Amino acid sequence: MYKYNGININYKDFGNQEGKTIVYLHGWGQNIDMMEPIANPFKETHHLIIIDLPGFGSSDDPDYAWTLEDYANMVHSLLESLDIKKPNLIGHSFGGKISLIYASKYPVNHLMLLASPFKVKVKKISWKVKLLKKMKNIPLLGKVADKIKSHMGSTDYRNAKPLMRDILVKHVNTDLTETVKKIKCPTFIIWGTNDDAVPVEDAYELKDLISDSGLTIYEGCSHYAYLEKLNQTNAIIASFMK
Repeated sequence: MYKYNGININYKDFGNQEGKTIVYLHGWGQNIDMMEPIANPFKETHHLIIIDLPGFGSSDDPDYAWTLEDYANMVHSLLESLDIKKPNLIGHSFGGKISLIYASKYPVNHLMLLASPFKVKVKKISWKVKLLKKMKNIPLLGKVADKIKSHMGSTDYRNAKPLMRDILVKHVNTDLTETVKKIKCPTFIIWGTNDDAVPVEDAYELKDLISDSGLTIYEGCSHYAYLEKLNQTNAIIASFMK
């Protein structure tokens, strides 16, 4: 465990301690287990760090509604404590978005993004949402509105604790379009054509925004394309991280 501002951060540190370091950041609602299939094959050649992001796995919840930058700063602090100065970074979804911020602020050797969101989705406001907003401003109806809201929205939102819901809202409303332009390290992007969480069109846009980047699209794969084509993903990692 690593203690960051009083919060216990669970992480797994294994592999070849003499090898180059690869750091893995999982997606929303996931944990260390989801990244092990793309980490374990490299334990003979690389030093591997997989982190349970705060609020997930065996790590503590954050002490307030963290921003994505808070998460990136936590990762940097943990790596500094391990004397890791320029990691290779692999992030899926939520972890990928944190990785984008990390790579825009701190030195990174190679960056791999697995279905990583980076911009705010433009959605039409439904009549239900408009009604809830009105209810929030009426005395005695605010709590009722919160209860109704907890049964709306995405599965991730409905399943999250109140604090994590606040973090999720911050996450989905954070646009990194300008931030990603600052990334200069070699970057590789993997996406599935059937991703219903982050559309594949975003993959092409992200590639255009990052100057030194490559892209592979997995036909017929979902938001978890990196696992659905596991052998191909690990072959790409092996080649890219050399």
